[in-house]
Amino acid sequence: QVQLVESGGGLVQAGGSLRLSCAASGSIFSINTMGWFRQAPGKQRELVAFISSGGRTMYADSVKGRFTISRDNAKNTVYLQMNSLKPEDTAVYYCAAQPKYTSRYDYWGQGTQVTVSS
Repeated sequence: QVQLVESGGGLVQAGGSLRLSCAASGSIFSINTMGWFRQAPGKQRELVAFISSGGRTMYADSVKGRFTISRDNAKNTVYLQMNSLKPEDTAVYYCAAQPKYTSRYDYWGQGTQVTVSS
């Protein structure tokens, strides 16, 4: 089992920045890819970014050039640096972990609210 705990959400004005953190514990050795998802009210959950154990990253088109995902393996923590935030970035952000033996994100955090005011 893997436990994920997000932190760093909050209220920020448009154009501002936030950094989300996701601390992992438990069977860390079983994890390959870590991802950040978000879900806005009335919308489906979407993948924002992911980073593989080898450091390969991917971003949704809507956040490219503004968000940066990184991981500190020594601290078992994944970060999402969010710059130039827009009101449409408002959502609950979830951290998720993908085990090495599957393509699914099997482990999820509780989510952290990000609200961007105009």
